[in-house]
Amino acid sequence: MGKRVIICWWLLGFCFSVQSQTTDTVVVENKIITLSEIVIRNNVNIPSFIERVKNDTSFYKAFKNLRVLQFTSLNDIRMYDKKQQVKASLHSRTTQWAAGGCRYTHVLEEETTGDIYDKKGGYNYYTVELYASLFFARDTICGENNIVKGTELSAKGKSGIEKHKEQLKMLFFNPGKPISGLPFMGGKTAIFEENMAERYLYSLDMGERLGELCYVFSVKAKDKDEGGNKNKVVIDEMTTWFSVKSFEVLARNYSLSYKAGVYDFDVAIEVEMTHFGAYLVPKVLRYNGNWDVVLKKRERGIFTATLFDFKN
Repeated sequence: MGKRVIICWWLLGFCFSVQSQTTDTVVVENKIITLSEIVIRNNVNIPSFIERVKNDTSFYKAFKNLRVLQFTSLNDIRMYDKKQQVKASLHSRTTQWAAGGCRYTHVLEEETTGDIYDKKGGYNYYTVELYASLFFARDTICGENNIVKGTELSAKGKSGIEKHKEQLKMLFFNPGKPISGLPFMGGKTAIFEENMAERYLYSLDMGERLGELCYVFSVKAKDKDEGGNKNKVVIDEMTTWFSVKSFEVLARNYSLSYKAGVYDFDVAIEVEMTHFGAYLVPKVLRYNGNWDVVLKKRERGIFTATLFDFKN
């Protein structure tokens, strides 16, 4: 009986010891980062990793690549009323022609319901406007390229819907970077800056995505019990899969929310990438968002873009 007790206590101590060694924490630029056991075993240089995350352009580059490639897209957009009933929708199959810095969208099939379009053929919703600006070129657009070095998204010189679309792109393509021109919240998007670090929990793990070994980097806003403040953040949570081999972003899931006097939003986005030759491109993008902008009706929308058959 005594031996059994000793063995049980030994096993309990062993299990506790193993469990206590599965994670560790480091502090980098005021960020407390939880590391998984596999990251610790692989001696990942954490300061260097964080710097590469902050300066990553592969996510934005993947969307810029869509400006110079031909592809087919399945488009599913649904707008909902406050009772969560579909009040307008667009389902279509399109192809993009692209050559010599120009591109144009051919609509192969399209079915709409409700008031997706206004009487002049324009879009009735910001959500659909945003989708169209990402994946459609209703008229031939020239001067396109996929260069990101030395360029940055900016709403400077734009106004009205064009300014709002550009600011939304900045939020979506550069999550974690400060955004100028967004009232009340521009600096609150900068989740990697030292002054924002105290509001977040950071973690780094390793896993597989799209058949590749990846670093899995997660950022999550602290809740109230952890000393967080919902009114002080815009990015609630973001998980990114970085290829160990190339450090490209292979997938990213993130959620954004904020309430201000002139607008509020609650948005969740999932992006999965694929490779076409040397090009990294989005394969699937899912969006679920609820927006309210002053002088506009509240919009509740869901869309999914499925891209394939890439050519150059």
